[in-house]
Amino acid sequence: MPFSETPNTSGRAALSHLLDPASIAIIGASRDTSRIGGVALDHLQRLDYKGLVYPVNPRYQEIAGLSCYPDVESLPQAPDVAVLALAADEVLSQLHRCHARGIRAAIIYASGFAEAGDAGAERQAALAAFARESGMAIAGPNCMGLANLTTRAVTAFATTFRAFPPQDGPGAVSLLTQSGNVCAIVYATARQMDVGFHQFINTGNEACLDYADYLDYLADDAQTGAVVGYVEGLRNGNRFLSAAARLRAASKPLILLKAGESEAGSAATQSHTAVLAGNQAIYRAAFAQVGAMQAGDPGHLADLAYLTGFRHRGAGRRVVVASVSGAMGALSADLLSAAGLEVPRLPEAVQQRLQAGAPELGAVANPVDLTGQLFNRSGLAFAVLDNLAATDGVDVIFLYATAYLLDRMADELIEVAGKTDRLIVVATTGEPASRASLAAAGVALFPDCARAARALGTYVGWLGTAAPAAHWMALRARPSAHAAGSLPASPMDEHQAKQWLAGFGVPAGAEAAAATPEDAARAAEVIGFPVVVKVLSPDIVHKTEVGGVRLGLADAQQVQKAVAEVIAAASQAMPQARQRGVLVQQMASGVCELIVGVTRDPVFGPAMTVGLGGIFTEVFHDVAHRLLPVDRTMAQEMLASLRGYRLMTGFRGKPPADIGAAADAIAALSDAAMSLGDRLAEMEVNPLLVRDAGRGAVALDALVLMQQPIQNGDTQ
Repeated sequence: MPFSETPNTSGRAALSHLLDPASIAIIGASRDTSRIGGVALDHLQRLDYKGLVYPVNPRYQEIAGLSCYPDVESLPQAPDVAVLALAADEVLSQLHRCHARGIRAAIIYASGFAEAGDAGAERQAALAAFARESGMAIAGPNCMGLANLTTRAVTAFATTFRAFPPQDGPGAVSLLTQSGNVCAIVYATARQMDVGFHQFINTGNEACLDYADYLDYLADDAQTGAVVGYVEGLRNGNRFLSAAARLRAASKPLILLKAGESEAGSAATQSHTAVLAGNQAIYRAAFAQVGAMQAGDPGHLADLAYLTGFRHRGAGRRVVVASVSGAMGALSADLLSAAGLEVPRLPEAVQQRLQAGAPELGAVANPVDLTGQLFNRSGLAFAVLDNLAATDGVDVIFLYATAYLLDRMADELIEVAGKTDRLIVVATTGEPASRASLAAAGVALFPDCARAARALGTYVGWLGTAAPAAHWMALRARPSAHAAGSLPASPMDEHQAKQWLAGFGVPAGAEAAAATPEDAARAAEVIGFPVVVKVLSPDIVHKTEVGGVRLGLADAQQVQKAVAEVIAAASQAMPQARQRGVLVQQMASGVCELIVGVTRDPVFGPAMTVGLGGIFTEVFHDVAHRLLPVDRTMAQEMLASLRGYRLMTGFRGKPPADIGAAADAIAALSDAAMSLGDRLAEMEVNPLLVRDAGRGAVALDALVLMQQPIQNGDTQ
C-alpha cells in the first residue's frame, strides 16, 4: 500500500523545541549534582550552554548562581522546553501548568508508566491523551532525556558526559535509541573513537512521540550527517520506512541495532510461511530494503558510526592488505573475507613493480608483507602504499601496524592519503601519537583488526544499497496495477485459491474439482494419468496431516478408491470440517520446489517469505524475506540470496530451473496480496514447482486466508 513521503512540518516545528531549545526550565532542579534534578543543570553550566536556564524548585531561591523559581507561573518567560524531574504521580498536573504557561515541549524522566502494570498504563494513557489535546511535544516518559551536543543544550541526566565530554564544535552523528543505557554506552564507545555527535536522543516509553517522529525530524536536519539507532520495537512502520528512505536517498547512513523479540506467537498461525516469517526476520528485511546498515552489538554500532565519517569515492569490496607482520596480514585477510570482502591477488605487473621498488618485502601478492624493514628504510611505506593506491581493481587499503611503526610511517601514509580517493583503514595496537593527524588526513584507525574488518564489511555492503532502496520505494509508492476483482466466498478452498491467483499470473496446473468418485475418475481421464487426489475443504489447511492426499494414481479405479479413502480419513480426523468433494490434479515433476508466502506483519504490513522446500526451510530455515510489493527483479534477488540457490542453476548435472518463471510467479503472488490490502491475513503457494529452464512453474497447492469473511462478489 503506497504511503506519503511528505515531511511532517508541524511535527518538526514542535520537535525543534525539544531538540534545539533556546531556553530550558528544569522543574525539580537540585543543588545535588548526583540527583537527576541536578545532573542536567550541571551539564548545562559545565558545557557552557548559551541559552537561558531556569531552575524551578520552591525549596531554593538560587542554584549554582542561577535564580531559582518556585513554580512555572513565576518564570519570566515561557521557555522552549520544560524538563520534569518529578515523580510519576506529579507529572500530569505539572504538564497542565506548563501548557497554561505557554510551554510547548516537555521531557519526562519519571518511570512508573506503561512499564509499571495497569496503574502505570492508565497513567500513560492519560499522558498521551493530554499530548493529543494540548499539542505539546512530550519526550518520554521513562527516558534519560535529550542532548543537542552542537549547541550544548543537554537536557539528559546521563553522567557519561562527564567522563566523555562532547567534541569541540559541531558534530554530525545523531544518536537515537529506545534505551537510555544503550544510548550512553554507544555514545561513550564512539567518543573514544573521536566520533562527533550532534543529537543524543533517548525516546523512553514513547507515549507521545515515537521513534519515527524523531527519525523524520533527523532525516531533514541539515546538521545530521548520519543516524545511529537502537530499536526494540517500532509502532509506525510506514513513517519509519519513509524517513529511513529519505536518509538513504541523501546518502546519510542510518545504522541500526535491533534487540531480539519473541517469535513464539507465529506458532499459532495456519501457514508454514507464518512460522518462518518471525518478527526479527521482518525487521531485518525492512531495514535492508530502505538501505539501513545493521549492527550486531553496541560496539559494532559505534565502529560503524566512526567509519561513516570518512568520505571517499565509494568503496567496493576489493581490499588490498599491507602489514608489518606476515601473520597479522594473513589473519586480516581471513577476517576481511569472513566479513564478505574480497582480497584478490594483485596483478603480476603490480607485484613486479613492488618487488623492483622494494626487494626487501616479504610477500607482494596480497597481503603485502612490509616486514621489519620499516625500521631501517625511510620511504618504504610510501613506495608500497602509493603503488597500491594507484592499482586498478583496489577499492580499499587495509593496513596493520603497531603504534610505534605507524608513527614512523605516518607522514608517508598522510602523503598517500592526500593523493588518493580510496578508503584507507588502519588497524593498530597501542595508542599512536599520530592518531589525530592521520584522522584529519582521512585515514580511519581501529584498535583491533577484527573490529576494523567487521565494520568495513558492513559499511561497504551499505554503499551498494542506494539503488535497490530507491527501486523499492518507487515501487511501493506506485498505485497498484491490480484490483482484487470478484472473490470466491470466504474461506476459499485450494481450488478456489488457485483459480483466483491465476488471475494475477500465478500459474496453475491441470486440475478439476469433483463431488463424487465417478466425477473424479472422469476428470482424471481428461487430465491424463497419473494424477493426485486431495480432499477439498476450506477448513483443512494441512491435508497430508489428516490423510487427505493420495499420489501417483494410474487409472480410474485407483482414483475412485482414493476418493473414498481421503474423504473418510479427513472426516475421521476433522469431523467438523466442511468438505467440498476432492481435487483431482495432474502429477508434475520439476527441478525444485519453492515455498512462497505472504503474512501480515503488525508493524510493516504484508511481508513475503521465499524458500526452497523440504529440509531447506524446515531444518536450515534457508529463506528470504521482503516487505511487499515485490517485483520480478526483487524476486530474482530473493532466490539468488538463498544458500540452496545453486540447486536451481544446474548443480551436479541437474538441468537448470526456470528461474525467470519462478520470479514471475513470486511477483504475481505479491500483486495478488497487495490487491487485498488490509483484508489479507495469510497467503501461500506451497509448493511452487519450478520446472526445467523454459518450461515454467506451477502452483501445486495454495492458501488464501482473509482477515474477515468476504461475501460473494465483494470487490476492493
